[in-house]
Amino acid sequence: MTTTDAVVPGAVWSAALHAEVQQFYAYQMQRLDLGEAEDWSLTFTEDAVFDVPTLAEPVRGRAGLVASVRRARAELAATGERHRHFMGMADVRPRADGTVGVRSYAIVYASRPGGASRVHRVCVCEDVLVRGADGALRVRARQVTRDDLP
Repeated sequence: MTTTDAVVPGAVWSAALHAEVQQFYAYQMQRLDLGEAEDWSLTFTEDAVFDVPTLAEPVRGRAGLVASVRRARAELAATGERHRHFMGMADVRPRADGTVGVRSYAIVYASRPGGASRVHRVCVCEDVLVRGADGALRVRARQVTRDDLP
């Protein structure tokens, strides 16, 4: 998603949609931080693409998302570190094709029990959200860029 993506002409960025997107991210990131890989993967479409610079190539589909979360959880368990994801400053834009583009900032905090918390990463997250048959929002595509990488 870029700032030139087509949006619905004259669209009103409703408070209701913005609140729904914020609640979606709150639910999604807590599933991730709790290690609930399967439930987290259900917040994506079946054929979703997740592109993050910490991985050699984009993750595709729910099975890949589950495997990626499980691998990351095992790595964190080995180090004794916890991560908490905070998504904020969401710029929510309905598009002419019915999707919703969202550009937000993601801050990942890291901590160890009994230790101080620290900012682990600061990222920009660009999502394309769609509605499932049940009306719920899901991520079709997510591209994450990190502020500390060129």
